[in-house]
Parts: sequence; structure tokens; C-alpha cells
Amino acid sequence: MDLSIIIVNWNSAPYVTQCVSSIQAQTNGLEYEVIVVDNASPDESVRILQECLPGIRLIRSPRNLGFARANNLGAQFSTGRNLLFLNPDTELRGPAINLMHSCLESSPGVGVLGCKLLNSDFTIQTSCVQSYPTILNQALDGEGPRKVFPKSKLWGMRPLFQPDHGRPLEVEAVSGACLMIKRRVFEQVGLFSTDYFMYTEDLDLCYRVKKVGEKVCYLGSATIVHHGGQSSEKRGGEAFAGPLMRETLLRFLGKTRGPFYAALYRLAMFLISILRIAVLGVLLPIPFTRLNKDSLRHSLAKWYKILRWSIGLEAWARQMGKPAARQPTGS
Repeated sequence: MDLSIIIVNWNSAPYVTQCVSSIQAQTNGLEYEVIVVDNASPDESVRILQECLPGIRLIRSPRNLGFARANNLGAQFSTGRNLLFLNPDTELRGPAINLMHSCLESSPGVGVLGCKLLNSDFTIQTSCVQSYPTILNQALDGEGPRKVFPKSKLWGMRPLFQPDHGRPLEVEAVSGACLMIKRRVFEQVGLFSTDYFMYTEDLDLCYRVKKVGEKVCYLGSATIVHHGGQSSEKRGGEAFAGPLMRETLLRFLGKTRGPFYAALYRLAMFLISILRIAVLGVLLPIPFTRLNKDSLRHSLAKWYKILRWSIGLEAWARQMGKPAARQPTGS
């Protein structure tokens, strides 16, 4: 088997159906399998997937394992020489998988390969390549600074603006929304880290791949549409995702830079959240028509939750990363 494509589903069966249909339409000349891990979706996902995609391998978990554990589970059932971890809300509009697989196979020093991700409106999704998090780039992270200084090393996005001529460009990390890895490398680094329930597991994996001497690369000639964030939106949107992202980054920094640096990061997030809340509190009452009040309120709710997280008031953060119970079933 050339390739195992692993997709984790949580309440996203229509997206999975569209994703798999696009894979089947656009991928030729490869021996591949599609494995879908359902993360205990409370909706009709399992029934829909069984009816609409009878050719896939469906693994049903009795509980939500999170992204990392669910992908590891799918890998355990896979047989491919290479693995592609693909988000359910992605869609192929060309032979991206063929291009990525050919590149990975012909590049002995490359262990992980990512591609160009596009938003639903076909604009580029700059998170498809990333730099490792630091206090500085997290403190300055925002739409404004990224637009003004898109090629800054702070963001790691420079390869997005370089012609690759069909060759892989080395980067620090690629997005887990579409991440292809050689099986031997995946097993060598110990699979996805289960220290994370959701978010940052792709950074952690890329970091460990580089530590064993393999390259992490980006192939801009392979493009996939990533409709983006469907599962997290259903779980509470930015007010949920904002503090969860900070918690997972805190764990990553603690592992890679030590507890003191991680503590400084938490302090920085505390100070930044206070500043953001103060600015939003001033802007909300201003009767300017240019200001999107709903967007400001959402931002205020997000930064209020991040502030609570930074001082230890979000109890769920202490539960992240605990072992999952009960074994899943496959069909």
C-alpha cells in the first residue's frame, strides 16, 4: 500500500463525504486507503458515513479522543508506506495528493511534507506553514502585523512567497490540516504526542521530526482547499478555541524550552489579555458605523476567557492530556 489517508471526524460527515469524493476524483495511480476515525460524534455521522462512503475503513471511538489520539488510532489500523493526516473540511481541486506523495518518495531527507492550503474563497491560508512559537511571536501575533510584515521570520511564512519550481522548501512546521509523513519517521518519533487534546500537536510532531534529523518541507505546487474550523466552531467558537490554543502552546513551550519560559509565556498572555480587554472596552461604546460590534463582542469574550485561563480559573485545562478509557471498534 502506497498511502494511508487518515481523517478524524466529529460531527462533520457532510465535509468528510465531500473530502473523500474529491480524493477519489483527483487521485490516480496510487494504491491508497481511506481511514475515518469517528470521535464519538453525537449526530448522525456514523450512519451517514456508512451509507455514503461504503469503501472507507470506519473506526468508531466510544468517546472523543481528541485530534492526536484519534489520528494515532487511525494509524494503528493503516497499512500504507506513507501516511496522510487530512482534516475533514478539506477538498482537493487538483492532484495534490499525487504531487505530495511523489515529492515525499523522491526526497530521501524529507520526513514530513505539507502543501498550500486555500480558504473557501481561494485566498491563501497563511497558517499552512508556521514557525515555532515564542513569547515574542505570540505576543505580536495578529492579522495586522502579519499583513504588514508577511515575510518576517517571526511567522515563518516566507516560503509562501517564494517560487518552489515543484521542489520542497524546508520550513519549521506545517499545518496538521494536511500533513504527509513517512511511516518509519512517524513511528520513530513516537506518533502524535497525546499531551494535547486539540491544537499544537502538528507543531510538536514537526519539532520531533527535526530532532531526529529529518526535514519538514512545504510544497507550494500542491494545493488543497481547507474550509476551516468547522468542529471547533461547533464547540463554542473562539471563546473555546482561544484559551485552548494557549494551553496547548504552554505545554509545548514547557516541553521544548522549559518550565520557566512557559511561566513567562503565561504571564505575557495575562498582560496581553488585560490590554486587549481594555482596548475593546473602550471601542465597544463608540458609535462608529465602521466598527463591527458583534466582532468586538466576540473578541472581548475570547480575551476574557484567555484572561481567566492565564490565572488558572479554567478548570478544563487541568483535564487536558489525561489518558482515554475504553477501546474503540472498527468496521
